[in-house]
This record gives sequence, structure tokens and C-alpha cells, in this order.
Amino acid sequence: MYLAGSVHVLRASDSKLPAGFDKAYADSAALVMETDLDDLNPAEVQGWMLQNGMYLNEGSLKETIGKERFDKLQIESNKLGMPVEMVDRLEPWVAAMTLAQMQLMKLGFDPQQGVEMQLVSRAKADKKDITGFETMPEQLGFLDALSPADQIRFLDMTIEEMHDTEKSVDELVQAWRTGNSGKLAALLSEEFDVAPALYTTLVTDRNRRWMPELEKLLKDDKNYLVVVGALHLVGKGGLLELSKARGIEAKQLQ
Repeated sequence: MYLAGSVHVLRASDSKLPAGFDKAYADSAALVMETDLDDLNPAEVQGWMLQNGMYLNEGSLKETIGKERFDKLQIESNKLGMPVEMVDRLEPWVAAMTLAQMQLMKLGFDPQQGVEMQLVSRAKADKKDITGFETMPEQLGFLDALSPADQIRFLDMTIEEMHDTEKSVDELVQAWRTGNSGKLAALLSEEFDVAPALYTTLVTDRNRRWMPELEKLLKDDKNYLVVVGALHLVGKGGLLELSKARGIEAKQLQ
């Protein structure tokens, strides 16, 4: 099994995957990701978001987070051209995700150029099996299940880091591209220290749920390329540490 860390969004000018991905892909019969993007139903996801991530009849984001926070949020949303009326209908975790995604797009980062979508395109053309550990509603549900305080903290972090997005993502991409697991672990540690409950929910808890699935794949008679976000691999509670604890030997592919 090849276990690869990904960056979900890349610039078109910097989207060529490291050579190790080509080797792993060529030697694998199937592609496994966090979610099965090949069978993703946009209408289903949109319906789920409408039902679970928005204030439909009662309440508003401004009421939930207060005027001071909302004013800061409005400044950032105005820069991105997102109407404040739209923002006010979003729950805190959705507002945070939306701001982050729009900022990345503004900077030229594109999900279609990201690792997963590149590999999905190749696997579909080559008729390789494509599966995922979670459904998109399950993945989004982890955010929706965060406590109100953690959702607001997620939004606070997003607003605070808007001006630094390009530098942060460039650092992540550089560490990922060079296979610098130490740097990736340091980046994860910085975020974990700021919001431990958030990153336990989004990273380490999911890693523990994925480990039995990874062990099943290892026992299968064909080769798999497993692709998850790069920060799932490293640090305390990362997939590499969990694998080692189970006696699974990992070797970095050059």
C-alpha cells in the first residue's frame, strides 16, 4: 500500500505532482481517498448543507457570534465580494469554510488542480477503482457536530489568518513537495496548539477511525494508493505513528 499525503488545492502553475505519485499510481490497482470524489453528488451535498449548515427560519450568524465578531467578518467578506446577507445565513463553521475557500480561489489555488482531483481524473480514464473512507455528508458532519464555542473559534482563526493565507499555504506546499515530514508536523502542531479540540475532531479522531480500514487494505491481494491530507500523516496521532504502533513498517518513497 502506498500512503500519500495530499494538498487539496494547488495553483495551475505549480500543480505537477512529485515523481513519487507517478510511481505509486502506476503500481496501484485502486485509489482510496478521504471521500470518494468520483461518486460525489453535488445536489446531495448542497441539500445537506442547506439543511445542516444554514439558519433557515430562526437565528442568524450575527446573533450567534455577536456584533464585534460579525463586523470583522463583514470586512473580510466584503473584500471577497460575498454579500453580508448571505454570510448572515451561514452557521459559524460554514462561514469559516466559505471564507477560506474563497480566499484560496482569489489567490489562484484551485481544487481541480489539487492532488485528489488530478488522481481521480487519471483513475477514471484508466478505469481503476476509486473509493473513500467517508461520505461527504459524514465529513461535513464532523464540523457541524463541533460545539458552538469550537465553531466560533474556527471562525475566529479563519478571520485572523486571512491576511496570512498565501504564506501559510506556500509553506505547506513546499514542505509537502519536498517530503519534509518534520516541517509538516511542526505546521500541524502550531494549529493544534491554537485549537486542540478542533484538530482532534478533524485530524486525530479521523485517523484512528481510518486505521482499521488501512489494515484491511494491507491484507488484500492488490496494491492500493491511499491519499489523505498531508497533515493526517505526521505528528502525534498521525497515520505514520499509528501504523508504527501496530507493527506496520513504512518506508518513504523517493
